[in-house]
Amino acid sequence: MFTKLLVANRGEIALRVLRACRDLGIAGVAVYSEADRDSLHVRYADEAYLIGPGPAGESYLKAAKILEVARKARVDAIHPGYGFLAENADFAQACRENRITFVGPSPECIRLLGDKMAARRLMGQAGIPVVPGSKELTTADTASPDATRIGYPLLVKAATGGGGKGIRAVYRPEELPIAMEVASREAGSAFGDGGLYLEKFLETVRHVEVQIIGDHHGNVVALGERECSIQRRYQKMIEEAPSTAVDEALRQRLMEMAVRAGKAADYVNVGTVEFLLDEEGNPSFLEVNTRLQVEHPVTELVMGVDLVADQILVAEGEALSYRQGERKLRGWAIECRISAEDPFNEFLPSVGRVSFVSEPGGPSVRVDSALYNGTDIPHYYDPLIAKLSTWGRDRAEAIQRMRRALQEFKIVGISTNIPFHLQVMDNVHFIAGALDTTFVDKHFRLDQQRELENEEIALIAASLLAHGKKKEAPSSSSLAAVSGDPWRLQGRRSGLRERDWGMRRMTWRKST
Repeated sequence: MFTKLLVANRGEIALRVLRACRDLGIAGVAVYSEADRDSLHVRYADEAYLIGPGPAGESYLKAAKILEVARKARVDAIHPGYGFLAENADFAQACRENRITFVGPSPECIRLLGDKMAARRLMGQAGIPVVPGSKELTTADTASPDATRIGYPLLVKAATGGGGKGIRAVYRPEELPIAMEVASREAGSAFGDGGLYLEKFLETVRHVEVQIIGDHHGNVVALGERECSIQRRYQKMIEEAPSTAVDEALRQRLMEMAVRAGKAADYVNVGTVEFLLDEEGNPSFLEVNTRLQVEHPVTELVMGVDLVADQILVAEGEALSYRQGERKLRGWAIECRISAEDPFNEFLPSVGRVSFVSEPGGPSVRVDSALYNGTDIPHYYDPLIAKLSTWGRDRAEAIQRMRRALQEFKIVGISTNIPFHLQVMDNVHFIAGALDTTFVDKHFRLDQQRELENEEIALIAASLLAHGKKKEAPSSSSLAAVSGDPWRLQGRRSGLRERDWGMRRMTWRKST
């Protein structure tokens, strides 16, 4: 058994891992940058160590510094969370050389599956259908013949890494050179590797992934699928389990392919096998993420597992306590990624201090966050600040609970994407389960939200005048005082639905 584990991450995922450690009776060690000195994961940990300035490149990405702290704190293991060093094979190798257990796959496995070209070849050899693409890394000299063979539209993609970085869509041959230059530069900055390959762009597809976990005893288990089609610029925003596109026959096929993929790679620990489904429901392998996923809570809710605790136990050498097919799907779960960004201004990140936060609760509502009154949101890191998940006996109940939870979630001081999520929960296509990866571009309506904002201002002004509290037109400051200024004081636009406005109209008219 481990006695002490270091979490090489920050924010809500660091807190999630530290809680799992406490459940298992393991002492938890946090690391933090100067920007995160007062963060909740630092306060929660049994020990905490400063590792550098705010920028990730000077702190959370400094493998040597993290290992120095690990040796000083005498830890048995390091959990990387997701992002930062989570899929860094060199870091996993360095942990091994320092006789510290890396809670994740082996360095060899990370290196194999992190190389997108090698992973595609391996899956092809295992009989798993793969999205058509180039067979080798692409350069400016070889791109054009490959592109002609694959056919437009296509994607220029980073050969390593993930998270939607280093990807550009190309519709015409003349767009290819600049797309390659931009994608290579972005990939080099994000992953330290500017290598690229080409892949057929399947425009009307669904993104469905399968959670797997393997142990050191040869067991690989698939724990159901997740739907991840609601994305913006290849970054996921809403996830659910199961998928409305998957019936029992397709589910069994996906599980079988995911287990086969894990065994082909000698996979140990938690990972995700990602697929694209075309309009006929035919799956094609996309990639393997060799880490815990942001969306792991929805799998935990519908499958009754604790993936983080299981990760740690597998890393200790224990065999999985369940086998393939023993965990049965139960109900429906949805996760909304709550980010510090303004959906009405191109989703630009929002930084500042959270002066007040009130998280939702009630039956089957789960909040993964590290927010508290006074939390500073710096500009150095990913804007994800919380994960809101709901469970229901069926999809309709999970959606209704998500609506309620989003309305209850109050974050004051910064902008958030909560109004975006509310709009999705009321979208008729989402409710019907008619999803694909172009959903956000097709259905997110900025004009509708602005109409609601203008109506709110008019109602507040009329109410003030009717009650004699203000003889002249109210100023923006007085509006803020009365209304809570939904897009500044609350740190987000109100996000209320049309029927809520109808109720407000009736209330105001009756009172006057």
